[in-house]
Amino acid sequence: MLTVLTPLLAGLWIALSGPAAASPVAQSPRPEARPSPQATGATGVIATSPRPIERPATLKAQPPANTASMGAKDRAFQGWLARYQAQVVAKGIRPDVAQAAFSGIRYNASIVKNDRNQAEFKRQIWDYLDSAASPVRVKNGKAALARHGRILTQIERAYGVEKEVVLAVWGMETAYGERRGTLDVIEALATLAYDGRRGAFFEKQLFAALQILQSGDVSPRAMKGSWAGAMGHTQFIPTSYLAYAVDFTGDGKRDIWSDDPTDALASTAAYLQRHGWQKGQPWGIEVRLPAGFDANLASRKIKRSPAQWAQMGITDMAGRAPRNHGPASILLPAGLKGPAFMIFDNFTVITRYNNSTAYVMGVGHLSDRIKGGGEFVAPWPRGYAALSYDERLEMQRRLQQRGFAVEKIDGIIGPNTVAAIRAFQTAAGVAPDGFPSQDVLKLLRAR
Repeated sequence: MLTVLTPLLAGLWIALSGPAAASPVAQSPRPEARPSPQATGATGVIATSPRPIERPATLKAQPPANTASMGAKDRAFQGWLARYQAQVVAKGIRPDVAQAAFSGIRYNASIVKNDRNQAEFKRQIWDYLDSAASPVRVKNGKAALARHGRILTQIERAYGVEKEVVLAVWGMETAYGERRGTLDVIEALATLAYDGRRGAFFEKQLFAALQILQSGDVSPRAMKGSWAGAMGHTQFIPTSYLAYAVDFTGDGKRDIWSDDPTDALASTAAYLQRHGWQKGQPWGIEVRLPAGFDANLASRKIKRSPAQWAQMGITDMAGRAPRNHGPASILLPAGLKGPAFMIFDNFTVITRYNNSTAYVMGVGHLSDRIKGGGEFVAPWPRGYAALSYDERLEMQRRLQQRGFAVEKIDGIIGPNTVAAIRAFQTAAGVAPDGFPSQDVLKLLRAR
């Protein structure tokens, strides 16, 4: 897929059509994620997604503190917009399309504020999963399945992606269509292209949005979404829309914005299919590890057959050898103190939607619960205080000072930081599970 980063959205409460509308879910529970092609370890972060990096926070417009200053800012923005308009017309966007798209839009300071305020989002994975597969979200998913079961079955037959998985993505992204985003996507993307941390990225998204408008799939002011340009029921950004969206209704438009979720759900299935989804293969299963299990083996880089893992004493939660669903890795999302999982290739496919271990587990677990599956069996180490942003920075600095390679001091616990934690744990003589805990930080401070 396109090298697109991940995300998360602002809110539009819209009741699902049909009988017995289920109670709403507060907001999408997606975690932070950053571009990283090979997420591994305890709090993995991954690579490509239909959405840009966002933080799950509702965008509320804030009046500018200094009206004069904001007026000057908007004038500068309008000058940039005029130049950008000339550029896109030279690249093939019709003048009337560009004029309609940019008519009336203004510099939106609240969008920039949201883009720059993402570092402190943090939750322990068990808290995240509590939200992702909450009783309300499961109940609403089953209600959505009852309402849309016929079309979801057709989508499953067409693309080979289980309807419960498609539903789970929908539930995670917009609470089954209730929170699709109310912001003008053109204004949001133009603001971020002009005055954001990733101007080139958002210029690319803005151009793609103009191509969508030129195709006639949607009108400019009907192109609504999140502050970072994620659109529709399952939150596609423009470049991913161009690459993967489908017209499943046959009305000549790839309409992911309307109250009818058909095209959006089919587009999600098409997206997963294109990235290698295998029907019938689980994302993962909970397993029991033998005493003395080498935590270094819990890595997405290490794949063995379920039979090979069984020979090492790993069983499913009923004490049986895991079924052969293909090559598998062992995942310890909360270190050795929490549940263990055997994950398969479909786990990686979901990471293409959002490169976060927590998100993938949320989609997988929610889909299992909608199918009638139960909660995880092993307990999470609840009550364990998450590292603050400053503590994560401190951990990375201390690791780097001790010669353990950390790519960036950015407060994001990605695969490089996890590997550094493991190396430090090994050197310190403790179990190398790579989990960024308070215990690890205390150990670093003591040495």
